[in-house]
Amino acid sequence: MTSWQFVRMFAGIVILVSLALAIPGSPLFVSPWWLALTAFVGANLLQSSVTRWCPLEIVLRKFGIRPGC
Repeated sequence: MTSWQFVRMFAGIVILVSLALAIPGSPLFVSPWWLALTAFVGANLLQSSVTRWCPLEIVLRKFGIRPGC
């Protein structure tokens, strides 16, 4: 897998987990404040699509994950 695939997979996992922790009907419900994490991930994805710069990709490349287009 390339770094951009890991970024998207990580973003998807974080969004799903934060939704599970924020929705009152979920058995994992903790607090609606977890939606702030969902908003942060969404904003970061939007920012990276415009600037083509993502902090997680930098970290992944340092771990040896190959860059991708």
